[in-house]
Amino acid sequence: ISIGEHFVIGATTFSLADEKLLLSINEPLPATEKTFSAQDLQAIRYRNADQQIDVLSELPKIISSAENNDDLFGQLVNLLLQGIPRACGVALVAADPNQSSGTSSSPESIQVMHWDSRSGSASDIRPSQRLIWQATQTQKSVAYIWAGKRDDNQPTLTASEDLDWAFCTPINSPACPGWAIYVEGNFEHQSSLEPETFHPQALRDEMKFTELIASSLGNSRHLEKLKRNQAVFGQFFPAVVLDALSSQDPEQYLAPQEIELAVLFCDVRGFSRSSELARDDLLGLLERVSQALGVMTQNILAEGGVVGDFHGDSAMGFWGWPSPQHDSSKRACLAALSIRQAFEQAARDTTHPLHDFHVGIGIASGTAVAGKLGSADQVKVTAFGPVVNLAARLETMTKTVGASILIDETTLAAVQQQPSHEVEMRFRPVAQVQPFGLQNALQTTELLPVLADHGQPSDSDLAAYEQARKQFQEGAWKEAQELLEKVSDQDPVKPFLLDYLKKHGPTVPPQWNGTIVMTSK
Repeated sequence: ISIGEHFVIGATTFSLADEKLLLSINEPLPATEKTFSAQDLQAIRYRNADQQIDVLSELPKIISSAENNDDLFGQLVNLLLQGIPRACGVALVAADPNQSSGTSSSPESIQVMHWDSRSGSASDIRPSQRLIWQATQTQKSVAYIWAGKRDDNQPTLTASEDLDWAFCTPINSPACPGWAIYVEGNFEHQSSLEPETFHPQALRDEMKFTELIASSLGNSRHLEKLKRNQAVFGQFFPAVVLDALSSQDPEQYLAPQEIELAVLFCDVRGFSRSSELARDDLLGLLERVSQALGVMTQNILAEGGVVGDFHGDSAMGFWGWPSPQHDSSKRACLAALSIRQAFEQAARDTTHPLHDFHVGIGIASGTAVAGKLGSADQVKVTAFGPVVNLAARLETMTKTVGASILIDETTLAAVQQQPSHEVEMRFRPVAQVQPFGLQNALQTTELLPVLADHGQPSDSDLAAYEQARKQFQEGAWKEAQELLEKVSDQDPVKPFLLDYLKKHGPTVPPQWNGTIVMTSK
């Protein structure tokens, strides 16, 4: 269907119209005006953060999953309307950075990239050109209040005659020159409301919420801009790959190929609780999560790995591409141990930003497809295949098992083939498990550092657990339970087998094959 055409279903006619949003250049001066810097808004405490937290939880998904700018802008505008109940309309605009408000009086100097209103009609929102220019020129959020200054004989900001307020928040990012978020709406009109209700301070929750979205959008756009040049690869590739890229065609060198990989998935634990405790400092929480992801990526790169996808508060790394690595599994294990050590050190320092975070890591090795996907405007380096799914599943299983790091049989075999003096780690077979949603069972193994300290199991604990595991797998559950009781209660993996025995024992199932079938992720 084209613009201007229509179709009929029953008694209803559907028409496709192309509504243009017009800017206002003659609206009355506001009764009150106030400017807020980004620092001002970040220092403001939410009065009621519950709704904003719920809505903002969708922001990472929106930014990461948007297929194009139209999709991204549309979802962000809808998110703003959802998070600001008092808003009547929202527009994402771009002012020409090469012009100033003094020399540019034409609305054409401001582009409306996307808009929406509660009614869905363009007649119900007409952004103030003066307000947009003021915000983008000063790079500060500006609020106008018209409440209490209505004059029926004068034009108003929009076709709506009861508009109370509007504010514009600039997107401070070199990737978004002149961009801003424009929001307008109404206060609750009740005779009992105090005069300060009709003041820019009454919009502090809405403006702080918008500033967070503007900051997130600006940061994401800036990252996308970096991806369009060679320097961006430094965030994904180790030095040896960057050196190769300088002398080879990136399109050919980074082209997808089927290859043997070691894949690592690492997830930050404690994020949900931290988000509840930090509801008045969401930007601070975002910074802490960024630091956590930074620890992961630094250690992946330090061991010669490639940083793949980010999934919210988790990261993926892989070894063996774009150039084969004979010790890819060992490198993945060393990176995992370094990540674990960094978070354990942070946990012992109550002043450290990552004090209340810990990690779960899964590693699997095998054949997968890895490469650069996307166009020149949007680069994405990733790997996919069964081995990737297995690594992700092992990472999830660490919650149930109680281990910080779980690896598969292929990874264990590959590392054990390395010369003994090069293996700087310990292994503990945990159990034969069939992960939820997978057809095949596998022997899961916990990866541990060489030195047993800070609550890590000793070699004697590992030996006692191994005896119990063998008895358990062979069907001697009574003996297995007796042996497990001798393992230190400080061993975080001990409850996994012991609880299973208490729940399903003491009688061994008649068709027991030594495999624990996981019933959930």
